[in-house]
Amino acid sequence: MKGGYNIGVRLIEDFLARSNVGRCHDFRETADVIAKVVFKTYLGKTPSVTNWNAAGDEFSLIVENNPLMDFVELPDNHSSLIYSNFLCGVLRGALEMVQMAIDVKFVQDTLRGDNVTEIRMKFIKRIEENLPAGEE
Repeated sequence: MKGGYNIGVRLIEDFLARSNVGRCHDFRETADVIAKVVFKTYLGKTPSVTNWNAAGDEFSLIVENNPLMDFVELPDNHSSLIYSNFLCGVLRGALEMVQMAIDVKFVQDTLRGDNVTEIRMKFIKRIEENLPAGEE
């Protein structure tokens, strides 16, 4: 997931420079921006945001047709590989750059025979900015 994380760290700068999206006020707004703006901009798809938990700090992104799966077949000896797992790192890296610690994992993957691709995201905490002494 390290490669995806590094991509996310860089991609957030591009996203913020290109979009008119301001700071999100809560995790629900963040989920909507990820689904409706980020995925649409970079992957050409708009996943649905579903399966919120009662606390409102965890949800699923459901991608009906994952564009990263086009033209990909897993060999039998690599059937447990989660081909698009770097997306979890991208999301984690990008959100850390905007002071959000999250846990991201694949729950379902069409490449492994599931009907949809499901990415589960859980808010862990807001990261406090540590400014050098004397700067505010």
